[in-house]
Amino acid sequence: MLFGSNRDFDLLVNINRELLQDIVEQEIGYYKLSLDDTQANIYGEATEKIYLDPVKLNCLITRGDQVINVDEFGPDLGREASFAFLREDLADAVVVPEVGDIVLWHEDYYEVDTVRENQLFLGRDKSYNIASYAENFGSSVSIIVDCHLTRTEKVGIVRAR
Repeated sequence: MLFGSNRDFDLLVNINRELLQDIVEQEIGYYKLSLDDTQANIYGEATEKIYLDPVKLNCLITRGDQVINVDEFGPDLGREASFAFLREDLADAVVVPEVGDIVLWHEDYYEVDTVRENQLFLGRDKSYNIASYAENFGSSVSIIVDCHLTRTEKVGIVRAR
């Protein structure tokens, strides 16, 4: 193969990392749910969730419009947002996104609903190649988390450590 080696991928990551850090400059706080510190009931549900200290990450943010739902309890503000991270940045920060994690952005908390990892360099992931010569070609570029705005009091961010 002429293009798509680890060296080419590293160049792509370095350019994108510089773009995110020096030009786009969108930073968020990423809170991982601490399963060890969160007490679950017999149904596997937790009334109070404990999160680890936030990790500052650079990302691209796509946010939806604000939506106001009115019910018997009054108006409720909602919004959906997607946060796209370089997979290498997440690996360096030792963060594995999962459903239920929290993203802090502009003093708002967003709960992770889905995690997508489908942007592959040259359409390949070297972890899943059948051909032996292809183990040095292609890789996962980004991880995107789709979130919804959640109430601050519902999150109840409590420091674990």
